[in-house]
Amino acid sequence: MESLSPPIMFDFSTSSGGTMVTPGKKPAGETSNSNKKCKRYFNEHWKEEFTWLEFDYERKLMFCMECRQALVKNKHGKAENAFTVGTDNFQRHALLRHVTSGAHRQALAVNSEQLAMELQFHQEMKSVIKAEMDPSKIAILTSVYSMAKEGIFRGKLCALLELQKFNLCEALLSSEQNEYYHPSSVREMQVAIVKVLHHEDRQRLKESPYIGLVIDETVDIAEHRNLVIFATSVSPCDGHLCITFLGRFELPSGEANCIKDKVLEALNDFHVPLTKVAWLSSDGSSLMVDRINGVGEKLQSVCPLLTELHCVFHRKALLPAENLISIEYASKYESIMDAVYRLYGNQNGENHTFQELQNVLHFCSIDLNAADTVHWTSILPAVETIDSSWPTLVLLLESESTKSPIANGLCAELKKFWFVAFTKVLLDILPIFQKLNQFFQIEELDMSMVKPIVSASQATLLAQKSTSGQNFQEFLNELNEHPGEDNESRFFYKGVELADCSKSKLKSFELLKEACLENVCRSLQDRFPGNVLKVVSSFSVVFNPKCYPSSLDDIGTYGEEEFRHLLQSFSHMLVSERASNDFALFKRIVFSLSHLTFRDICVKLIHTSSEMHELFPDFTVLAAIALVLPLGSALYEKINRAEDLWKQSHRQGRAEEGLCDILKISIDGPALNEVDFAKAIDFFEDMRQTEPFAAEEKWDMAHLRK
Repeated sequence: MESLSPPIMFDFSTSSGGTMVTPGKKPAGETSNSNKKCKRYFNEHWKEEFTWLEFDYERKLMFCMECRQALVKNKHGKAENAFTVGTDNFQRHALLRHVTSGAHRQALAVNSEQLAMELQFHQEMKSVIKAEMDPSKIAILTSVYSMAKEGIFRGKLCALLELQKFNLCEALLSSEQNEYYHPSSVREMQVAIVKVLHHEDRQRLKESPYIGLVIDETVDIAEHRNLVIFATSVSPCDGHLCITFLGRFELPSGEANCIKDKVLEALNDFHVPLTKVAWLSSDGSSLMVDRINGVGEKLQSVCPLLTELHCVFHRKALLPAENLISIEYASKYESIMDAVYRLYGNQNGENHTFQELQNVLHFCSIDLNAADTVHWTSILPAVETIDSSWPTLVLLLESESTKSPIANGLCAELKKFWFVAFTKVLLDILPIFQKLNQFFQIEELDMSMVKPIVSASQATLLAQKSTSGQNFQEFLNELNEHPGEDNESRFFYKGVELADCSKSKLKSFELLKEACLENVCRSLQDRFPGNVLKVVSSFSVVFNPKCYPSSLDDIGTYGEEEFRHLLQSFSHMLVSERASNDFALFKRIVFSLSHLTFRDICVKLIHTSSEMHELFPDFTVLAAIALVLPLGSALYEKINRAEDLWKQSHRQGRAEEGLCDILKISIDGPALNEVDFAKAIDFFEDMRQTEPFAAEEKWDMAHLRK
């Protein structure tokens, strides 16, 4: 707070009451003030608010641990103050004066410098330990690590080691390799490396005040279900947000209880207390968001702090498949699109339509030979290409219909009124979700915009129920009606006569369109409940200096409603009376830091050495919860990378055992110089001695000796 000028005047008239004691306890100490009419006692709750505070119950004196520690380390008596020799001035006012004093700040700086020196010493010791390790072991483990990191099949290790020898890698030439360290041990080496990464993950998750969960269920064409779990955490030292891959798990069934059990199992493996889980995010499928039997509802029964905000959008699927597949015609529409892409998506030639279809497959990373189900109704580029190519596709299919029953059947389906109309409805719906997708992938997302953009999306979708969207309305306007036989009109669109098109068919399609929009709107409301949007916007109002009034005179009642909403939402984590008393001062400080961002303010609060952390313990709790909200481009990059690596491994026919370890290294593995390979070697050799692995691959040992 040294940057504030002039200094803020503290008003402690309502919160300095030193007369408070813990109920049922004898006062720990009283002042020796000459004014005997007013006795003051040590308040045990101060220890929670000021973590540096110590109390000597025999001498009845208060001390500052930081100042005493700095005094001992410096070994000079000039830095003595009341809190190093002990004080009986039992007033919160005195504690606040001390925490903002130059002596306390200097003590924090001294202790921080000493900590940095100790960390540097440990790093140097780690380097010494590494240097004492057999260089060939380090060389082989780093090779195994790099192969997994770059997605290189582990069977290539032998060739890679030979290449390094050929290039005169000293570590491999000068040392005789241990018998354990041969290519058939790659799987075990990967397990040892992942144990090191998991050890660091557990420490990181332990240090984070709260965590967020991201879960993603995938189902392939053979109905095999898998669950991918990520966790978001924040460092109390520097506010760095970390996204940790907890694993990919096979699900025996797609029931909510099964998913809940897997999530709890993963949290237990990483030693995460359920009381620390603050957020749950997913792609918003009905299985996740159902208010009675959904995964979120079941997790809330054991995670009291959990708040759901399902804002994960897959790169190619903009909304959960069941939003549309529950509509009877939607599943038929998907089968028609699938047939078109399979028929022409892999065709060679100069035909522009073929190239457009192939571009969609490439851009959206769709492998038609993979086991994954492709939900075409959720893929905007696929729908756009079908729409733009529709006249050409019809003519092409007509020309081939006499030779191919498949082409004949597809041609008949594409010419139906419902196919064209449903395509136009999708073109009105999907861009709305595309905007949401782009918004939630912004790196420094403005939380004040979450509620407005979600509300605007809901309003736009609801409006399409009564007033048709732009694409569908233009399609209706372009329909050309011609009189036909038996007083039945014939309808043409872009020169093609539509089948099954009449005014009665149009009315029945209107019902389908309304049902489709109803499902999509309901899904959006389930993914972003109104009370959760209010929580997110309240965080922004309270913590974002950019949202504050431009004049200090207008700050008096600013944010009161939003602050009360946060107090109510997280009441079991806060001391409401203390937080309410601190709010006025907190607002003035945030106002004075107008050059900072929302994230900067939150980081200042959770930083254990900052003054704001000491002054505002309740706002520190709220800031930590806000920081682990699973949002941003880094999260989506990891989700997409996990999906891509899994598909790539299946295309290459790799065995599923061990793939999770490869995924972990590839997704979360840090730079080579940041990995503790010495510890990985210890883990590996312990495993070989106590629990030998059965080699998954048989190697030609004669070849290995060459």
